[in-house]
This record gives sequence, C-alpha cells and structure tokens, in this order.
Amino acid sequence: MPAAARLPRVVLHAQTSVDGRMAVSAATPLLADNRWPQGDPYPELMARLAPQVFLEGAGSFVTDEAAPAPLPPVDAADDLHEHWVPDDVRARATRGWLAVTDSRGRVRWQYKEFPDDAWAGWHLLVLVATATPSAYLAYLRRERIPYLVVGQQRVVLPQAVRALGEVLGAQTVVVTAGARLSGALLRAGVLDELEVEVLPMSVGGTTTPTLFTTPDLGPADAPVPLRLLGAEPRDGGRVPRQES
Repeated sequence: MPAAARLPRVVLHAQTSVDGRMAVSAATPLLADNRWPQGDPYPELMARLAPQVFLEGAGSFVTDEAAPAPLPPVDAADDLHEHWVPDDVRARATRGWLAVTDSRGRVRWQYKEFPDDAWAGWHLLVLVATATPSAYLAYLRRERIPYLVVGQQRVVLPQAVRALGEVLGAQTVVVTAGARLSGALLRAGVLDELEVEVLPMSVGGTTTPTLFTTPDLGPADAPVPLRLLGAEPRDGGRVPRQES
C-alpha cells in the first residue's frame, strides 16, 4: 500500500496586544479597523516560511451582523457540492492560495486575484461544507473562485488541512486568522507552530476577541502544552515568540 500523504505543516502567525487581544472591537473586522496597527506581515511571512496557503476566516472580512447581498436561486438538480478547482485557475495560482473558511456563504468577494505586486501569483480559494447553500457555490463558480468541500454542516478543520495538501499540494499553511478560527484550530489539534507578535498596546474589554476564542475546557480536558522555540524584540517594541 502507498504511504499516507504527509499533512501540511500548519503555522499560526498572530498579532496581539499585551493583554492578548486580537482586535480593538468585536464589532469591526480587523482589516477595516484603522485603530489597529496593521502593518503588512505577509511579504516577510512569504519569504521566511514559503507557504503555499494562507488561511483566513470569513470573520476577517464580514461581521456576524452583516447581511450579505442575496444571490439568485439555482436548479435543485445541480449538485455543486464537490471540490471545484478548474485547471485554468490552478495554472494562475503559481505561488499559492488565500484560503478562506466560509461554510455559510457570507462573503461577496471584491477580488480573487489581488492588485498588489506582492500578491502576484496568489489566488483566492474558499473552504465550504455540504450544507453551504448551492446559490453560493454557483456564485463562486460564476466568479471563477475555486472551492473545496470539507465537512458536512461546517468546515471540519482536520479534513480541510488534509485537502489543502492532497488537492493543492500544500506543504506549509500559514494561518493569519482571527480569534475564533484560531481557537477552532487549537481545539482541532492541527497547529504545529504558534508565532505570537506582541504589540506594545493594551485593549481590554469583555467581548473583544482574544488569541484563542473557543469553548472552555471541561473538567477532564488538559491545556495544550507548548515548547518555546524562541523570543526576540523587534523594532517598535514588538516582541515575537515562537512555540510548538
């Protein structure tokens, strides 16, 4: 029998305040909040980690309260719930993929390839589930946005990581997602390394997202053990840490 395919290495890169917050407010997507010192970590991550996939959650682009634009219905006989990565799109993704979990079909995309020289050769891809509305999958196909079906009611993260390796050939996945997807990845046990860049600021709050927003551990559950790989100061008072 052939050897089982090796799962991609999954590295979470997160920026937090000194009190572990990953945003200034739960009501504003981080990418749209100019109160957070955005910077642009992607060129450095591309050069240092050489990922084939960046992984984000839909919450980085839309809030839970946002009402997406309606989509036209599709013929119920059309079965769209299978992986869809057309060859012409695969050929354009010469460097890699920006994969976004969106099993509810909430994001209406402005770009599938990004008008930035640093992102040349990268293409959008969406992770969906069998329960994702067919109208959304038809919309993705019309827009030539590929997707992988990785779960029944929602995206199942171990299945998603495996598909990124088996279907796309990814060897390294870098997660730059928000608190909920990061927390789900932690609970799913698929993180290999954690990089935390601590910003010289504090936020506070009772609903502001923290590094891992996830259900509490039960009485029989144990914390995830980590091993320190390194810590160093950077310009501007930032302190990155690497854990495995």
